[in-house]
Amino acid sequence: MGGSAPRRDCHLPVETTSFVDRRREQAEGRELLTRARLVTLTGPGGVGKTRLAARIAARVERAFPDGVRFLHLAGLRDPAVVPLAAAGALGLYDYSAQPPLDALVEQVRDRRLLLVVDNCEHLLPACTDLAAALLRGTTGIRILATSRHRLGLTEEHLLDVRPLPVPDPDGDLSAAAGYPALALFADRAAAVVPGFRLTADNRAAVARLCRRLDGLPLAIELAAVRMRVLGVEQLLARLDDRYRLLSAGSPAVLPRHQTLRATVDWSHELCTEREQLVWARLSVAAGGFDLETAEAVCSDGERIRPYDVLEAVAGLVDKSVLCRESGPDGVRYRLLDTLRHYGLDKLRQLEGEEPAARRRHRDRMQTLATTCERAWFGPGQRDIVAHLRADLDNLRAALDFSLTAPGEALAGLRLAGTLWFYWHACGAPREGRYWLDRALDANPEPTRERARGLWVAGLLAGCPEDLTRGLRRAEDARALARRLGDAAEAAHADYVIGVIRLFADDLPAALAHFEAGVARGRVPGQHLSLVGLDQVELACALGFMGQADRAVEVCEKALSLCEEHGEEWVRSYVLRMLALAHTVKKDWPRAERHVREALRLKLALNDVLGIALTLDLTALIATHGGAHERAAVLLGGADRVWTAVDRNRWGCQTLAATRRDSERRALDAVGRSAFTQAYERGAALGLAEIVGYALQEPGHPEHPPAATAEPEIRLTRREAQVAELVAEGLANQQIADRLVIARRTAEGHVERILSKLGFNNRSQIAAWVTAQR
Repeated sequence: MGGSAPRRDCHLPVETTSFVDRRREQAEGRELLTRARLVTLTGPGGVGKTRLAARIAARVERAFPDGVRFLHLAGLRDPAVVPLAAAGALGLYDYSAQPPLDALVEQVRDRRLLLVVDNCEHLLPACTDLAAALLRGTTGIRILATSRHRLGLTEEHLLDVRPLPVPDPDGDLSAAAGYPALALFADRAAAVVPGFRLTADNRAAVARLCRRLDGLPLAIELAAVRMRVLGVEQLLARLDDRYRLLSAGSPAVLPRHQTLRATVDWSHELCTEREQLVWARLSVAAGGFDLETAEAVCSDGERIRPYDVLEAVAGLVDKSVLCRESGPDGVRYRLLDTLRHYGLDKLRQLEGEEPAARRRHRDRMQTLATTCERAWFGPGQRDIVAHLRADLDNLRAALDFSLTAPGEALAGLRLAGTLWFYWHACGAPREGRYWLDRALDANPEPTRERARGLWVAGLLAGCPEDLTRGLRRAEDARALARRLGDAAEAAHADYVIGVIRLFADDLPAALAHFEAGVARGRVPGQHLSLVGLDQVELACALGFMGQADRAVEVCEKALSLCEEHGEEWVRSYVLRMLALAHTVKKDWPRAERHVREALRLKLALNDVLGIALTLDLTALIATHGGAHERAAVLLGGADRVWTAVDRNRWGCQTLAATRRDSERRALDAVGRSAFTQAYERGAALGLAEIVGYALQEPGHPEHPPAATAEPEIRLTRREAQVAELVAEGLANQQIADRLVIARRTAEGHVERILSKLGFNNRSQIAAWVTAQR
């Protein structure tokens, strides 16, 4: 069964605008994290908690061997999804039947990392449970949370994020430029009025304006946009007029939350009617979204047509209501959480608008999922995964709406079933099971959607306790599909039945099953990925039963199918099966070549489950090549990767036997002490590091050769520093901050490194750096 692809934005978010320094808070946050395992940044909406948390995390990243992970919660509504989202952010792939929090803690028990949990306030009990489980079940994990309210744990240390300080407008303003509130206003004003800067003539007015806005960064940013049409004094006068209306005459007594509300109200009133409606309708989107999603959600064929949406979106970007950011396949947009809640309030004031907008949003997600499923067996798999990861919060929102709104449950089951390849191939089996269980319970009727949902739920079974239930569901799916006359869904269910038999060690039955399936050929509508996987599992059964020549023959046919379509995911499994077949034939050089090729591809796809399976085989090949210490390192690394899937390898005796054989051979050759030392070295390596180690030529267990690049290639000292930071997962802006250089300079260094090494992407740089080490 297959596993994963590039992770979404679980690393530190990229800053799209300049950050006005909060040196004191940054220093205090870093200091708190040295002595506390839970630090919560609290403060009102719009005060800048998320940006500050990202800055603090970037500054302390080097202190955490397993890095920093970022869990965004703003787009989530269902508390049950919090531990699943946390597992995704931590890069875990849980197939177990344990409660989600228990499984999460078990898999990260030995990790040393910082988890940033952003926007906890609307899911406070679930966030408290997550933090408590991690604090009490691990020793090396620290948590940096942002919330309008404290989590309430005894271990929690609070850092109150206050508004930016503002100087007395009537005092000495000679040092006004050193105040962050005024610097922020000047920076944002210069973005809309090129050349704007603080001067002796405008300092007092800007200080008075920032004081009126209570030093709230979001309010200051929204007000600064008005500089396009108003001067500072005019802006201040208009603001005073609005505040006087709200506070019965005295703007000085307006509460802080009312200050922000008044500023947002003003921004809303300055929008056109069409922009106001687009703002409201876009509030149903969770996280970021692209223009196609905005058009689908906002267009109703009457008041707003698709071509109107672009103009409205451009206007909202100009007014700083929408943030524009880079996405995996172009420009994306995002509403800040405060502005999204404001838009949702406005939407709910319009009768019938919210369910209609959510329905259009769900239909857009269904269209996206269907398009991606159709293109999945092809050359664009990495792009598909990146796109779906970017829209994961939107997919969750669409599923949640469908399974909670009256009359929408069948659409929820359809969407959850369409995403089978995402749940299965992209490392999200636990979350897939969660949505499918809910959807199947809500849809007991005998439909095609139910047949699909049943076999997908069976496919996502991955532990001994769940395999029996998974088999039963797959058999129910096949029976229902046959009753409905749906040959494609019956064939899909057939694949699941066979693969569960294979991993349940019923090799003769699995062999007969897949021989019949492959002999039958593709039925109309059957997904090509599952046609290819039928061949993969047939080769697997043949290999396990010693019929290596037949396994090679099957693999060659499957390889031709993959190469014809430019497909990579199934191909990586075919290569692993070729390695297995040549292992059976004791053709170790060919086995080594195929296993290395499979690992390279799996690392590029970040296929964690596939990497775990392939590392086991790599260790076995190493022992037969006499590289016993290397095999021990590989076993340590493999076992660590398996903890992210299932420590017991699903209870599969065939898989366990491969591992036992490697361990016995290595132990006999080097002895317990040397084996343990080598094993622990491997267990200390991260995913990219252990794969980088496995990709080295055998016979160099301690010191890797000087990399996969040509030996004459030399990076400058600065390029080497940048490459190290790329390997740590830092974005260009973070590299620029760390090295105190311009972002454009950092981008230039990265481009030169890619060019020198002949690489196409940053993950190749990371693997190269690992090999250099």
